[in-house]
Amino acid sequence: MELRHLRYFAAVAEVMNFTKAAARLRVAQPSLSRQVQDLEDEIGVDLLKRSPRGVTLTAEGKLFLAETLETLKRVDESVEKVRALARGEYGELHIGYAPSPTVEVLPRALAAFRYAAPGVKVVLHDLAGDELCEGLHRGTLEIAVMIQPSAESGAGLKFEELKRYPYYVAMAPGHALSKLKSVTVERVAAEPLVGLRRLDYSEYYRILDGIFAPHRVRPHIAVECDGASSLIAEIEVGRGIGVVSEVFQRVAGKRLVYRRISNSDAVQRVGIVHAQKGDVTPAGEKFCEILRKISAKAEGRTKRA
Repeated sequence: MELRHLRYFAAVAEVMNFTKAAARLRVAQPSLSRQVQDLEDEIGVDLLKRSPRGVTLTAEGKLFLAETLETLKRVDESVEKVRALARGEYGELHIGYAPSPTVEVLPRALAAFRYAAPGVKVVLHDLAGDELCEGLHRGTLEIAVMIQPSAESGAGLKFEELKRYPYYVAMAPGHALSKLKSVTVERVAAEPLVGLRRLDYSEYYRILDGIFAPHRVRPHIAVECDGASSLIAEIEVGRGIGVVSEVFQRVAGKRLVYRRISNSDAVQRVGIVHAQKGDVTPAGEKFCEILRKISAKAEGRTKRA
C-alpha cells in the first residue's frame, strides 16, 4: 500500500465515478481502476460497489475513507511543516542573551522575527556570560546575543560583531566625579567599584583588566552583584561607582549619572555567538539576519545623530 493508492481511492470516493476521478487525477481510467482494485485486494474487503451508473461506498469503504482523509491530511501537514522548517518559519529556537548589552538590538529583532516567522517558538534564556558559553557548548542554546567571550571561554565558538560601545563611569547623582566632564582611569581606580560577581561574570573582569592594566592601576572592587538590577541599586545608594558600557544607560536611565572614561579606547563588543560545529537551523539563520539588519539601522541612526 502506497500513498498514491490512498489518494486514488479518495478521489474516486469523492466523485463516485472512475472516469471523472481519472480525469481529475490525469491518469488513465483502466490504471486507476486497477490501483483501487489492488488496494481492495491488499486490505481484503470491498471498499466500493461498482455499477454501470457509477460507484458507491460500502460500509467498510466509508470507514476507510474517513481514515484515509485523516491520513492524507496528516501527511500534507507534515510536508508543509518540513518545508516551513527549511524556510526558517517553523520549529523552536533557543536564544541565550545578556540583557544589558543587547537592549538596543534584541527587543527590536525579536519583534521583527515574530512577525516574519510566527510559526517559530522562541525560547529566551537570560544568563550570565559564562553560562551562555556553556549552553552553546552543550547545545542547549542554538545562538546567543552577548558580549565577545574571551579566547578561553570562547574556544569552539564563533563570534560575529554587531555593535561596539565605549565605556563610561556610572555614579549616583551628586557624586564628586559628576562635576567632571570626563574621568580618567586613574581617578576611577581611586574609587570603590561596584562590579558583577566574578563567579558568573568572568568576562567582566577581563574587560576591567583591559581598561586598567595599560595604566598600571587596579580597580578596587567594593561590592559584587549578581546582575544589572542589583548593580544599579548599589551604585544609586552610593556604595561605589561602576564601569559600564554606553548602552547600559538605556537600562539604568536617569537613576545614575554617566561620565566618559577619557583615556581608554576599550570598547564593549556585542554580537552573535554560536558553536563552530553546531547546527544553526534555518530559523536561527533567519533570526541572525534580522539581528544584522536591526544593528545596521541602529548604527545608521547613531552616525546621523
